[in-house]
Parts: sequence; structure tokens; C-alpha cells
Amino acid sequence: MGTKKAHYTAVIKTNQPLAHQQILALPWSQVAIAHTRSETGHGRVESCSIKVMAIADSLGGIAFPHAKLTIRVHRRRQQRGKKQTRETVYALTSLDAHQATPAELASYLRGQGAIENSSHHIRDVAFAEDACTVHTGRTLRALVTLRNLANGVLHTLRADNIAKTTRAIRDLPERALPFFGISLEPDSSET
Repeated sequence: MGTKKAHYTAVIKTNQPLAHQQILALPWSQVAIAHTRSETGHGRVESCSIKVMAIADSLGGIAFPHAKLTIRVHRRRQQRGKKQTRETVYALTSLDAHQATPAELASYLRGQGAIENSSHHIRDVAFAEDACTVHTGRTLRALVTLRNLANGVLHTLRADNIAKTTRAIRDLPERALPFFGISLEPDSSET
């Protein structure tokens, strides 16, 4: 919303305790479900329901800049042969109710989750980020930057399986050289 006039949709987790508590305290039981979606595939059935509520300035608003709407997404997932799982996610957006339908808001959140899950999965599985013992300071920022750079290079070069490619490079580091335009093959013009 600042100088670029861009809007946001942000998932609010417990690491933002004030905004999270304010959203939880809203009268969700009095709000009708605005949109539902069900999907079947990959051995599972997933359904979600979305409730949307305007944030009333008269109630003091929410401790998050420019928030206009709050969103509650309740997901149910049934994996074949397993117990049903349920999850409730809360989000805020700077969009007004006339700027996005509940279905569009759900789509934005689904897209954001896919990006976040993909990025975190790659950084954890391929680069063992969660096992890293560095937790603060410049070294942590440098490691995150290098992991993101490696991830970006592998995606740009269309690596089919980033974890497999990373293991192959770990086992024979010279395999990474072609990613940077360096060849180990002798130049035929030199013979």
C-alpha cells in the first residue's frame, strides 16, 4: 500500500502474537462461510472453507499496517488409510471486500502456501537448513543467501530434482562447474 500502491495478503502465525491473538478474538462463530472448495487427488481428499471479516476501526483495528480484511481458512485433509487432519489458518489483507472475492483470497493464500512450502522444502531437504547449527548474525545471512543462490541457479537451469542434483554435486563437486560456464573438457583448439 505504501508508495507503490501494492496490496498484500499475509498469513498471521503465532510468531506475531499480538495480531494473532487479536484475530483469534474476533467473533468467527457469527460469520457465515463465504467460500468452500474441495479437491481429490494424489490419494487424498481435501476441503476448505473460508470466512472473511472486515476489520472495524471502531474496535481498534488489528496490529498490522493497512489491514482491511481478516481471513479464516479451515482445511480438512483425508489421506487414504490415515486419520483426517484439520488446520485453521488466519490471514490479513490490505484489500477491501470490493477488491477481491473470497474465492480470490483463497487462491492468493493457496499460491502463497505453495511457494512457501516449495521453498522451505527445498531448503530443508536439499540443503539441510533445519540441521544447521548457525542461528544468528552475518554467517546465517550468508548461508541463507548461498542456499537461495544455489536454489535459483538449479531452477534456472531446470534441474529436474534439486535434492538429487545437490547430492550429485556434493559427491563430485566438479559437477557444479558447468552451471557456472566452466568446462573440465580440454579445449579442442589447443591440441
